[in-house]
Amino acid sequence: MPKRLIFNAFSMNAVSHVYHGLWRHPETRQTELNDISAWVELARILERGKFDSLFLADALGLDSGHNGSWDIYAEQGIHFPVNDPTVLAAALITSTEHLGLAFTSSILQSHPFDFARRVSTLDHLSRGRIGWNIVTSTSRNAAQNFGFDAPVPHDERYRWADEYMAVVYKLWEHSWEQDAVVADPVAGRYADPRKIHAIDHQGERYRVRGPHLSSPSPQRTPFLIQAGSSTAGRAFAERNAEATFVVCLTPEAARIAISGLRAGLVRAGRRPEDLLVFQGLSFVVGSTEEEAARKARALDEYVSTDGLAAHVGRDLGIDFGLLDPDKPVADFNIEGLQGFTRFYEEAHPGKKARLADLVTAMSYNGRIVGTPEQIAHRLALWQEAGIDGVNVAYQTTPGSFVEFIDHVMPVLARRGLAQTEYAPGTLRERFFPGGEARINARHPARRSD
Repeated sequence: MPKRLIFNAFSMNAVSHVYHGLWRHPETRQTELNDISAWVELARILERGKFDSLFLADALGLDSGHNGSWDIYAEQGIHFPVNDPTVLAAALITSTEHLGLAFTSSILQSHPFDFARRVSTLDHLSRGRIGWNIVTSTSRNAAQNFGFDAPVPHDERYRWADEYMAVVYKLWEHSWEQDAVVADPVAGRYADPRKIHAIDHQGERYRVRGPHLSSPSPQRTPFLIQAGSSTAGRAFAERNAEATFVVCLTPEAARIAISGLRAGLVRAGRRPEDLLVFQGLSFVVGSTEEEAARKARALDEYVSTDGLAAHVGRDLGIDFGLLDPDKPVADFNIEGLQGFTRFYEEAHPGKKARLADLVTAMSYNGRIVGTPEQIAHRLALWQEAGIDGVNVAYQTTPGSFVEFIDHVMPVLARRGLAQTEYAPGTLRERFFPGGEARINARHPARRSD
């Protein structure tokens, strides 16, 4: 039997996340972002479908990234308004029993001492179901919202991230010994002070005395996710991440990318199997190929191509609204687009990529349209290429997830590609069967044990 795939529902506590314009669809609950019942419904659907986790993205700023303004982001609800994903994750703990709850949090937004306690609290209350997507924030407006005139330069951000991680690792892994809590009512001792330690961190940005205010949670360190794409970002992920996200155009492209990631782990003193790779995909399911294509066309009637361009352009630091979308990418000589242009042209032999092609491809290259059997076959090809799981993006919510769970998951389960029951243990133990709840000893968080 093949190794089963991990399935994460990819969402955001915002109106519009990936497929912009579809918030107008009559069968989606996207405009109910502030209604906890919509999120409880989604979480319970995902748990019924044996999804591994709900992964919540985030944004910290509203940049003027399209036509020189931020108007389109407000008009179309593109990652704005957006609520705090850590609070939403906390609210969903009591509505779920098995579903992992992962969220994005930037080093920019919280002091590591405060953040470490918040995460430990969530991990305690969820019995070890918490994951953290580590980001460094490139948004100019996000920087301005936290007291900077402009984003911190790229390599400096990753030096900052290295220190941030050093602080939280010391708090989570080294402040309390594993047997520090004795809870002995006869002796009148809850914890042994000899086994609780200050961390005495003195660094470039932080001075933290400690000790950590929370006792060790089931995972101690949450399950760690990071998706850096630059040289510095990849090196940071190779040192720290237990999972990373990719958006490859083809399974073969994924095979090449994954090989490079696993080689980087070895250079960082870890093992290739210490990192899980999740490919971003979305699905349109039909009982026949023709029905699936018809449903896809109906969904696409709601899509805003300007919204897609505003999203992609902001992430790349390029204002697509000021450029001719029909011109070849090569005409612009934009360094940040060259890698993705190469991937696009390799996947479309003989075709020179236009800006419009890249905008669409970045959202649609990972959409699979077909019958449950066709989708399962495609997912098997991705699994053979080396991915460990899928970040499932929605087009309508919860509808996209319901269709996938009701029609595709049973086919995947018969092929051994999807779980039919939750394994016991924490999120980390389910992601790494046979491992322990605590992050493994090869990870830098544990190396000073």
